[in-house]
Amino acid sequence: MASDRDAALAALLDKEAIREALAAFARGMDRFDREVYLSAFWDDAEVAAGPFVGSAADCWDWAVPMHQEGQQLTHHALLQSNIDLDGDTAHVETYYHFVARNRDDTLVLAGGRYIDRFERRDGVFRIALRVNMIEWACLPPAIPPPFSDVPDVALNGVSDRSKDDPSYRRPLINKRAPANPAKDQVGRPQGE
Repeated sequence: MASDRDAALAALLDKEAIREALAAFARGMDRFDREVYLSAFWDDAEVAAGPFVGSAADCWDWAVPMHQEGQQLTHHALLQSNIDLDGDTAHVETYYHFVARNRDDTLVLAGGRYIDRFERRDGVFRIALRVNMIEWACLPPAIPPPFSDVPDVALNGVSDRSKDDPSYRRPLINKRAPANPAKDQVGRPQGE
């Protein structure tokens, strides 16, 4: 009984390590943080993404200038993952949505799956092979980001594809004054 629980716990920990590596890839790409991006891959990993086939480092060198030139921001949103553990190897299928706000204020949405072979080396799981299956894309109409006209909205920082992004701040603090749009300036609900 204890060995079954130990095996189940080990599998959960392995799957969480794999999910953390997947998240590091997405965060590294969206924040233009090369170190975080590369932490998801083994040095000898191979990536096949669109027209690119090669190492993870070379994929970075190809993709980042393209994203810098074409987009103001990107979101690599990871959805569900199927993780098939097999000892020191894991076969992982992760659905994703990719969203980009282009420099001309148009949007690109795309979706597909990352199909990865993870390998555990020295106790660490990282991607050894990635195949990016881009399965759909569209160009929806763009609108300004909600609440971008609020005068103090940037006091807590603005989205940035660098370590200047608020997500890197430790500790995270709020610099905005309390505000509740449902109440007027004297604290009464609007309409009274």
